[in-house]
Amino acid sequence: MRIGELAAATGVEVETIRYYEREKLLAPPGRQSNGYRTYGKPHLERLAFIRHCRALDISLADVRRLLEFADRPDRDCGDIDRLIDGQLTRVRARLESMRALERQLAELRRSCDANHVTRECGILHELVAAAHGEACACHGEPQQKRRTK
Repeated sequence: MRIGELAAATGVEVETIRYYEREKLLAPPGRQSNGYRTYGKPHLERLAFIRHCRALDISLADVRRLLEFADRPDRDCGDIDRLIDGQLTRVRARLESMRALERQLAELRRSCDANHVTRECGILHELVAAAHGEACACHGEPQQKRRTK
């Protein structure tokens, strides 16, 4: 199959496929007599593997490590477990960060409960106050005051 067909079959953009080739995540494709790349089932399966890993937000460096393990199936999988444990830790930290962001935005939203002209908007006042280094609804004390305590 050609690169466009591979892209359509996997949902991966053509430029991304070429990037993965340059990064040696995908084996070089064969070439037809006219110079066109030709991909086979191994390319399709490997690209689907990479895409699945990326959908799990696994970094390309870790995808590379996982591919190395896939290429050597007799190795111990303890490092794979640790790699996924690390990914879980990162995801959980991001979730907590997103929950904190949600709380901050909800607090900011509570500062304006009705339609006003802009000069009376509580949200805008809070954002301007924070820009001036003052306390705001979403963050409380300004950063510099928190550090000096």
